[in-house]
Amino acid sequence: MEHVKCECGHVNPHGTAFCESCGKPLEEQGEKPLLDMRYEGSARRSQTYKRTIVDQIWAFFSSVKVGVALIVITLIASAIGTIFPQEMYIPPNANPADYYEEQYGWAGKLYYELGFNNLYGSWWYILLIALIGVSLVICSLDRVVPLYRALKRQGVKRHPHFLERQRLFGVSRVSDMDKAVAVLKERLAGQRYRVREEGGHLLAEKGRFSRWGPYVNHVGLIIFLIGAMLRSVPGMYIDEVMWIREGETKEIPGTDGQYFLKSEKFIFDTYKKGEDNEVFNAAIDRVGNGMIAENYQTNVVLYKRVDPAVAGAKPELEKVKEYPIRVNEPLKFNHYALYQVDFRLNEPKSMSFELADKSSGKTFGTVTIDLYDPKESYDLGQGYRVELLSYFPDFEFDEDGNPSTKSRVPNNPAFVFKMYAPDRPEGEVSFVAIQQTIEPFGDNKYKMAFAGLETRNVSGLTVRRDFTLWILGVGGAIFMIGLIQGMYWNHRRVWVQRVNGELWIAAHTNKNWFGLKNELRRLLDGTGLTMPADRLEEGKQAGQEGQAHGHGTA
Repeated sequence: MEHVKCECGHVNPHGTAFCESCGKPLEEQGEKPLLDMRYEGSARRSQTYKRTIVDQIWAFFSSVKVGVALIVITLIASAIGTIFPQEMYIPPNANPADYYEEQYGWAGKLYYELGFNNLYGSWWYILLIALIGVSLVICSLDRVVPLYRALKRQGVKRHPHFLERQRLFGVSRVSDMDKAVAVLKERLAGQRYRVREEGGHLLAEKGRFSRWGPYVNHVGLIIFLIGAMLRSVPGMYIDEVMWIREGETKEIPGTDGQYFLKSEKFIFDTYKKGEDNEVFNAAIDRVGNGMIAENYQTNVVLYKRVDPAVAGAKPELEKVKEYPIRVNEPLKFNHYALYQVDFRLNEPKSMSFELADKSSGKTFGTVTIDLYDPKESYDLGQGYRVELLSYFPDFEFDEDGNPSTKSRVPNNPAFVFKMYAPDRPEGEVSFVAIQQTIEPFGDNKYKMAFAGLETRNVSGLTVRRDFTLWILGVGGAIFMIGLIQGMYWNHRRVWVQRVNGELWIAAHTNKNWFGLKNELRRLLDGTGLTMPADRLEEGKQAGQEGQAHGHGTA
């Protein structure tokens, strides 16, 4: 790396705009514009070294425009991900590839093929988050290290060119310079400035910590992004939907077969009309009596597996606790939480049919079919028997007109029976669905007559475990600290120097120039010192006067 030595003796890194110690501009310009004090004229790597591929990558990610572009792309992708439901919210037995196209047409198919159905766990979304993190790290290092070095090395006595190229600059002539400097030093200290004195010159500074606010912001964002990325690591974050039926014992998703849940009973309570509340009664009438839920809960038993998990073996379970899961009252155990989020009332459990003679109506026995585990054959005795040839839990006709099922949930069950009787040893085939019977091979003597339906309620529970929440909380808290630090304080500096029998005063702040000027007026009031002029405003006024003079001449 090349270095540039100033006349004051300080060695500056190559690319420094003005000396870190005395402030002398290292590249003199005739018109003497205001100095760019954003990074104290320090040498930033991204602006200085662009030879190697590493330098080019560093320069690319250190650009604020690149960081903003990555954030905008991520926000757009997140917005698109809300157009249709994420895969975790579609019916549990639905095939995502078919579901999105069937429900939303070509837009849903494109949505699925581009990976928006599982957006927040997709590799390209996580890559976007990682690139934002890389941009934040490089942006911060590229700026904060040179800025810290320059502020730490700044000297009390500054080069005259440094002072006269500040935005606030003024020259005063006083008879007793020592007294004026002493009074100003005392007043600056009274305003909580940290005052340094060297050879009769002053440097007063306060609020330097506010300069680090944006970089504290970046640290908080980086921690937050790390927490968000860790959600894709197995075991760190679980958010899955579990549907469990009354009387069913089921493994809890995400627990690696260690915990099981049994649904004892689902309770659904609705608001009832009262005598003294006409408005509430009218609302119930509009929605429908018995339709406004007051409470729905699942009474469950939590079990823990005590034997080693063996594929195909029935687990040996130990009861842990009983608990009523209500909305906003989850069951919590071992960092897991089970929330009541949904339900389905009266889902079919089993259907009963009687084998009957169509002409006489005489029955020869009842067949009860478990809709989740149907048998292939049912023996009714005395030579009467029924075989279940096909079962369609969620019946529909496909594009070719053949019977098929949309899912494994028995929302619309249909059956193909083969009925055997002593006088029909070869059997008769009948297709039976809800309010529909088809005899594909001609008119049958026997039929399967509907005899009853048993239903049960189904609870929709969300299983959550989040080991990243504290990381997100820490990142968010640090971000807010940086935001407050950078917004509500500002870095102010005042230089007072003796130059050829005159007292030069210059001042700078990173923001709120109006406040700094008011503070300087109070500090200089009664001292006989001239208030520094705002060179930026003077330049604007001169430009406006020049334009007005030009228009008048024309």
